[in-house]
Amino acid sequence: MLDKLDVSNLALFSGKKIFERYLSTSNLVRPAFDQFMDYSHMFYKQRRYTNNGPLVKQLEQRLAEFHHVDHCITFSSGFWGLVLAIKALALSEKTEVIVPSFTYRRMADVVAWAGFTPHFCDVDPQTLAISASTAVEAINADTALILCVHPIVNTCDVHALLKLAESFQLPILFDSVESVFETYLGKKVGSFGNAECFSMHASKFINGFEGGYVTTNDPVLARKLALMRGFGFYGQDNIEEFGTNAKLNEIHAAMALASLDGLDEQVEHNRTIYRTYQRTLESISGIRLLTFDEGERTGFKNIVVELLDEWPLSREETIAVLHSERILARAYYSPPLHQKKYTYPTKSTEMSATNRLAERFMTLPCGYLVDESDVELVVDLLKIMRIHAYDIRRRLQL
Repeated sequence: MLDKLDVSNLALFSGKKIFERYLSTSNLVRPAFDQFMDYSHMFYKQRRYTNNGPLVKQLEQRLAEFHHVDHCITFSSGFWGLVLAIKALALSEKTEVIVPSFTYRRMADVVAWAGFTPHFCDVDPQTLAISASTAVEAINADTALILCVHPIVNTCDVHALLKLAESFQLPILFDSVESVFETYLGKKVGSFGNAECFSMHASKFINGFEGGYVTTNDPVLARKLALMRGFGFYGQDNIEEFGTNAKLNEIHAAMALASLDGLDEQVEHNRTIYRTYQRTLESISGIRLLTFDEGERTGFKNIVVELLDEWPLSREETIAVLHSERILARAYYSPPLHQKKYTYPTKSTEMSATNRLAERFMTLPCGYLVDESDVELVVDLLKIMRIHAYDIRRRLQL
């Protein structure tokens, strides 16, 4: 597609950008508007906009069925779902929550908001996720909870982590925000550990504008979380639990329900985008596409690549060129959490794998607003960048 393009045509040299619109790495799926309005009419007719309204109840039931789990509790955001789940599950009189360093930039803040000290651990270099062998290095007499985060592509080794938690008699919580559609050994994500947490941000698989939810098979925990999201009230003026206002409103529930109705179409679109990257990136030396485990159910949502030693540009240089062309590629979890500065205490284990991997991965455009021709153009640009790496580096240094 870019056969006639050379380095002089790139924005760095000519000022003219290849793409007229920005290509994002966020999902930004738009559910069918008619379905959104049909759901919205339900709460409008009942004059019920919040406080566990009809659509929130319907959404929780559908999500519980979707994840093959007994209970689902929705929240105003995945952030507050995680905070309250940590607060509800962590062992009393203990102070630390184990969390991988190579993960979401706000994860340490989530733990601190819940009132605990983040204890960062390394990741498995194959899965890029927390593992039993890395988590065990952080376990000590102060450990209150193991917070396991699934990676952007595929899942962590769930069974090994469950055995670890059981052997130390520790609660275990899974952050599964990027694994909504996935299975682990044939079993649906959402039903593992004490609980699992998901996001319904517009960038995620289920778009509720914003929102989150926690799934669990524990009825006591489910009731506790439902109380905690509503100031801890049970009945009028009767406070039973620590709480805050983290209730999902009906407008967000309507959006999420409409998004659920279109999941199959979304997966097919994601699969097409992934297959196009899979086919076109094969011809570029130095870039490795992280492949989905198709022996499991997967949503094909995110596109992550590793820049190998033979790739001639650094990740920062590569991203700078892509950004200059309106391609909003992103560094993968950079910097790792243990390398950041905090206003609250943190602890860390040895980070050999995370430090080695931290500069090698990035995410490429994907989601609802990206099509096959966009992907082909992005990959053709990467080919041009490889050929003209020396000239590009010189221009970036000017």
